[in-house]
Amino acid sequence: MAFLLPGQPVRKGLYWIAGLYGLIIRFRLWCYQQGWLTITRLPCRVVSVGNLTVGGTGKTPIVILLTEWLLSKGQRVAILSRGYKRTSIVPYLLVSNGSRMLAGPSEAGDEPFLMAQRCPRAVVAVGADRVALGRWVLEQYPIDCIVLDDGFQHRALHRDVDLVLLDATDAAGLDALLPSGRLREPLQGVERASAVVITRADVRQDVEAIHSRLRASACSYEDAIEVVFHPESFVAIGSEEPQTLEWGRGKRAWLVSGIGNSPSFRRSAESMGVVILGETAFEDHHGYRHSDIEKIRVDLQAIGGEIVLTTEKDGGKLRPLLIPNDPWWMLRLGTKVMRGEERLYRLIDGSFTDETEQVGVRG
Repeated sequence: MAFLLPGQPVRKGLYWIAGLYGLIIRFRLWCYQQGWLTITRLPCRVVSVGNLTVGGTGKTPIVILLTEWLLSKGQRVAILSRGYKRTSIVPYLLVSNGSRMLAGPSEAGDEPFLMAQRCPRAVVAVGADRVALGRWVLEQYPIDCIVLDDGFQHRALHRDVDLVLLDATDAAGLDALLPSGRLREPLQGVERASAVVITRADVRQDVEAIHSRLRASACSYEDAIEVVFHPESFVAIGSEEPQTLEWGRGKRAWLVSGIGNSPSFRRSAESMGVVILGETAFEDHHGYRHSDIEKIRVDLQAIGGEIVLTTEKDGGKLRPLLIPNDPWWMLRLGTKVMRGEERLYRLIDGSFTDETEQVGVRG
């Protein structure tokens, strides 16, 4: 099913299809509330990071942030992800066992591979059935907490904490359901979240636009947690050599990305003083080919560029296609909680003993 990219207008002609889709989604959620569909509790704490819209709201950096924090507290953590567009066809795939990488970005999917790289002490596994995947991981490893990537609509697995992410730069994405708009489910779905996390909350006006839409839909929620993503360094794709942000200032660059929110990547590059000479923006999870690389090399040379700059998520897929002399770099981002940090970590911490011993499930 095709969907709108951030910034695209609502397709009013598709409202009737969106209405039918909304009825189906509401019925499914009602079945879970009535207990007609099973919710399974795993014998460990589960923290879900998800969203209401299709596309990139920043789930991967939030998963990395929370996983790093849990690991720093001495918790044994596993990340479970669907592994969207992975080439491996096995039902369960171990991307990392917490000490070494066991699968590449093509087999695992680009996002699980990146999460395994950034959180080398976490177990990372992919599979469509997250309940079965969680059981499979727990049979092999002693895990205190599972972090569920893109899990808000995966109701079959009980979660102790349910975070829903809303992108401050894409308030219009909350205006209509698929396929007319970008909502996966009605906006009122935020009410079952433990917390609303507004990402890319750099501009107050953008944040207020999100709150305005939530208020207009009469959604009940506590004060939102606000997060920004900020550039940390430049990293050479081939050698993984890091460079400071100052190094990139004034560099003449061709941008390349295959993510859900390419305008956000461009804004990050511009904020670092990179001189953008051109850009190639592929669809999210793009599978790069040698022909793509060759065309970008030609474009870079023709325009007199110094470097090709891409995202860290794309870098893992691009590495096998590059030659040693290719001046291809990744922009590494960090995550900072600007508002609600104490509340966020209080939610994530919870109790790693009492809650996992309770009997029964909640919807």
